[in-house]
Amino acid sequence: MIVATTLIGLLIGGAAAVLTKPTYTSMTQLFVSIQNSGSVQELQQGNTFSQARVQSYVKTVSSPVVLQPAIDALGLQTSSEELAGRVKASTDLNTVLIDISVADNSPVQAAAIADAVANSLIKAINSLEKPTTGGSSPVSLSIIKPAKAPEAPSAPNTRLDLGLGLLVGVLFGVGLAVVRTLLDNKIRGEVDLRRVTDAPLLGGISFDQDATRKPLLTQSAPQSPRAESFRQLRTNLQFANVSGRAKTVLMTSSVPGEGKTTTATNLAIALAQGGHTVCLVDADLRRPMVGDYLGLDRNAGLTTALIGAADVNDLLQPWGDDELYVLTSGEIPPNPSELLGSDEMKQLILRLEHAFDTVVIDAPPLLPVTDAAVLSQHVSGVVLVVGSQKLSQQDVEKSLGALNMVGANLLGIVLNRLPTKGPDAYAYTNYSYDSKGPSRLSGKRSGADSGHALEQAAADYDSADSTDFIRQFPDATSPRTMSEQLSKFGAGDRYIKP
Repeated sequence: MIVATTLIGLLIGGAAAVLTKPTYTSMTQLFVSIQNSGSVQELQQGNTFSQARVQSYVKTVSSPVVLQPAIDALGLQTSSEELAGRVKASTDLNTVLIDISVADNSPVQAAAIADAVANSLIKAINSLEKPTTGGSSPVSLSIIKPAKAPEAPSAPNTRLDLGLGLLVGVLFGVGLAVVRTLLDNKIRGEVDLRRVTDAPLLGGISFDQDATRKPLLTQSAPQSPRAESFRQLRTNLQFANVSGRAKTVLMTSSVPGEGKTTTATNLAIALAQGGHTVCLVDADLRRPMVGDYLGLDRNAGLTTALIGAADVNDLLQPWGDDELYVLTSGEIPPNPSELLGSDEMKQLILRLEHAFDTVVIDAPPLLPVTDAAVLSQHVSGVVLVVGSQKLSQQDVEKSLGALNMVGANLLGIVLNRLPTKGPDAYAYTNYSYDSKGPSRLSGKRSGADSGHALEQAAADYDSADSTDFIRQFPDATSPRTMSEQLSKFGAGDRYIKP
């Protein structure tokens, strides 16, 4: 913003310099003297008298008495009032010198007008100072510096115009940026989120241009920053649910367009890739999108099970090579809130919890409709997806208030659509990957980072060379030792090759 306003200021300053018609200024100088006999005392008195009268002569220059004769002498097509705006007279303190400057579009005419005004002033002062009793005027004005046609224009001053444009542009941009910062209440990163709530930040998903065309985790490179974001979300969610009671996770947002469906779908995929048996339920009965993302039929699904038209076992659709099953929305009903808050929905969730390790439910946004708040009473935990640069702090406060009012268990918040650069960026810059083998770390490893690398390497163990794997993790030379190390980071024996 500051750069933009600075460039605009320079552009305006340059345009003003180019479009302004050149103006030339010519100046003449007069000397005021008193007629006397030449004695020292008379000279002193005459000098004091001249200095006292000079200020009055300066003001007389812009009067019609002086300007109109100059206009008539030169035959100018202008009035004395208009010419007065281009004629300036001045004098220095304690001097008897009068400077007359004239501005005009023609340098020759500027000099001619200056000389004509000077001659007219001499005649006017001689007439005004002449004694009423007769005789000559005691005051004499003489031109000591005739006017000359200037070679260069006095205006426009290109450097001055550009400098002023630059200064005004910078100041305006800084002021605008400060005002915008003070008035901006959007959630742009974790700093803004912490002004609203102290709820745990489970993860951050960076904005990806390709996510619109390829929203699924399986459509990204296995070791891309986007894939790592959802793996971290999976791990943090497991640590947030230390007691293991929250088997059903409700994913919601404040308003549409924050990426809750994409986050819920990719979280379910990440959990399934981690060895969990996962059920993904599309409970957004107003704008269901899970079926479209996964390419599944949504004509029969959740609503079909709730009205008792079919058993849920017949409605679950497997997806991918892992233990991921999807219950699509089914036909959109006229009463979504009543269906989601019904006892049938509660019993359905209990059945799914007994059959799966984790149940991920995609629910409608909190603020437009009450579906998510009603459904949150039947689940073990709620995850709120917050879209960066899309949501205001007041909206987040309202959403948290709605969940708190119904006594929902908020597991944490996921920041979505974060910038890839800047102070609010959320990216994995400490890792470099080798596409030919297991993941490798560059730089120092912290305990948590080493655990993450160990978990990832173990997950890829089936397709990795065992010698290369043992070289990277020398302590994991036996399934028993490997299992003990993985247990420190919340991983299970599911990663161990039989």
